Amino acid sequence: MSGSGVSTGPSLSERLLGLLDASGVGYALLAHAAEGRTDRASELRGHALSAAAKSMVVTVPGGDRPDRHVLAVVPGDRRVALSRVARLYGGRKARFTDRALAEELAGSVSGSIIPLALHGDLDVLADPALLREPTLYFNAARLDLSVALRAEDYRALANPTVASITE
Repeated sequence: MSGSGVSTGPSLSERLLGLLDASGVGYALLAHAAEGRTDRASELRGHALSAAAKSMVVTVPGGDRPDRHVLAVVPGDRRVALSRVARLYGGRKARFTDRALAEELAGSVSGSIIPLALHGDLDVLADPALLREPTLYFNAARLDLSVALRAEDYRALANPTVASITE
């Protein structure tokens, strides 16, 4: 029904797992208590914080052109340098996208945003430090389920722009 607000298609988590299965990459699923904070999720999953693929939606205001929305993916032990993201997109400043719009663009609730753009009009930026980890861990568009995926497979699937975007 149009306009009902009810989705009848597969969830983003199901779409992510379908993509992983279809691609033939090896991955592991890790069930855990519901957690959206990167540091706590990393503890539950049992890996170093640097191996967590922390994903945040950033907006670069366009001024006289449309705003750009970017999925910034960084190691869990680092912070996004908004000024670096802004420069990459020819802007003077950038900001974290407000929660409602970020969740709409990413297709999942804050704390479970995946490091791939499967939903919404997002460019994916990944910090090179993240890709130095052998295995990446991230919530699977759910707060109670995570994925462990080799960094090289993530890079092939997400095809991110790789740029230094951390402080």
